[in-house]
Amino acid sequence: MHVVVIGAVALGPKAASRFKRLMPDAKVTLIDQSTRISYGGCGIPFYVSGEINRVEELQETPYGTIRDAVFFKTAKDIDVLTQTQATKINRAKKEVEILNLVNGETKTLKYDKLVLALGSRPNKPPIPGIDLKGISPATNLDEAEQIKKNIISQKVNDVVVVGGGFIGLEMAVGIADMWGLPTSIVEIASQILPGFVSPTFAKILKNDLTAGGINTFVNEKVLKFEGKDGKIEKVITDKRELPADLVILSAGITPNTEIAKEAGINVNERGQIVVNEYLQSSDPDIYAGGDCVTIRNLVTGKPGFYPLGSLANREGRVIGTNLASDKTGKKATFKGAVGTWGIKLSSLSACGTGLSFEVAKREGFDAISVHVEQLDRAHFYPGKGLMSMELVVEKNSKRILGVQALGPNGDAVVARINPVVPLLINKADISELSNLEVVYTPPFASAMDIINTLGNVAENILEGRNRPIILEDFLKGFKENKHSGHTIIDARVAKDAKVFVEKYPDVWYNIPQDELDKRFGEIPKDKPVILICNTGLRSFEAQASLDRLGFHNTRTVQGGMAGIKKLGGLE
Repeated sequence: MHVVVIGAVALGPKAASRFKRLMPDAKVTLIDQSTRISYGGCGIPFYVSGEINRVEELQETPYGTIRDAVFFKTAKDIDVLTQTQATKINRAKKEVEILNLVNGETKTLKYDKLVLALGSRPNKPPIPGIDLKGISPATNLDEAEQIKKNIISQKVNDVVVVGGGFIGLEMAVGIADMWGLPTSIVEIASQILPGFVSPTFAKILKNDLTAGGINTFVNEKVLKFEGKDGKIEKVITDKRELPADLVILSAGITPNTEIAKEAGINVNERGQIVVNEYLQSSDPDIYAGGDCVTIRNLVTGKPGFYPLGSLANREGRVIGTNLASDKTGKKATFKGAVGTWGIKLSSLSACGTGLSFEVAKREGFDAISVHVEQLDRAHFYPGKGLMSMELVVEKNSKRILGVQALGPNGDAVVARINPVVPLLINKADISELSNLEVVYTPPFASAMDIINTLGNVAENILEGRNRPIILEDFLKGFKENKHSGHTIIDARVAKDAKVFVEKYPDVWYNIPQDELDKRFGEIPKDKPVILICNTGLRSFEAQASLDRLGFHNTRTVQGGMAGIKKLGGLE
């Protein structure tokens, strides 16, 4: 049996290696256009930043061996053809035509099973000047090496990143933080990480970038690139000119599926190969995975696209298992994904899984968003950090649709998102979140963890006990003086509220939560009341107290003063 694998970066090597473990006597041939194979492309921003010293580390095994053609042949008995392009698939004859990119020689390979690990390529928008030297998508090791070489040799003074997605942000942070170069991000959407976090969380992350010395411009379109002697010098947007002798182009990706489409394999309107739960294409002898396929979104039930190295490796193992199923009698399935992600920025890290609030609404869910601020470990333990979390939940069913988190301790943020993934897959409701069993010890968590609090707050909101106002709505109303007809009650202790009481007389009052029973007579009865504290806990308790005392026209500010501070304050 001969298995041919087109593509040798992530999924391809994993599928080939898994198959050879199950059928060691079979023949496997890996094909790739590059000289470098089987590397961690997601590590490129950290190599450019200098956090990873040698580019070879991205291609090494954990024990320091380079995963090259020799390694795959000697360690795994897999043949590898580098600098070789697959040009045509003949499904009727079960043949792949290949081209040697060095000498131009063409050959035909026979296959019994074919694996398409075609990957993707960076989008290249039709912007004038886009072919100038110094503009790079930084998606492979050769490009990464050249960028880092230019930075080290002091050929780079100003950097512009086009695109506020994951790779663009990681590159910007790495360059600005480690090399101290003036760096700007230009994003055409109204926020960074569009579709992945709420506008509120996007603004918090944007402020974090600003604090790290990065200028971030949203709602801004690049019109052209200008240069001299063929080299980039400036980026022209619809609002400004930015000096640049390095531009990182991070404007999305397109699957490399032309060869599949030409062979008559089912490809959707976005160029993604359609596969079943066994990761077979419309031709049962041709498997596909990674950045070139569409898989099911397990939250919406609709097709999704998830170009992540982690998914590619897991899909590769499933494909390898199924390639050997005729011998082993065992098949593996890949049901889909919920869309789990993470990113490290300047001082904050962010993670998420499932749907953001905006995406949930777009997909037709009647949902609410719940914002909680809480410490990521016991309040008395050193090194604690204030974490922000948002939960997206369907109103009637109380089903969890998505969770996003931000915090200064990246491991703590990841630890709160990972356990939500199986809850999303199993369509759990918020009671599963409220009662989720998590590790408790003061160095790592609170006795009532933030993930439990998130479920509890959602339950209180859905059942009417907590009547909130969204943080940005409160800020907008306050800055536009729309709260002049309201009474703001600060439920914190006097010393914390004093500055606001003095600055905003006749609007901002201080009655600590534990004094409400004695002082509720001070609250004007003819105005709606907005309750605020540091994180939202005391203002909720204050709301419950006022309900008991007959004051029902109240709302609590989600995220409290801690969230307001992260958004830049009241002014």
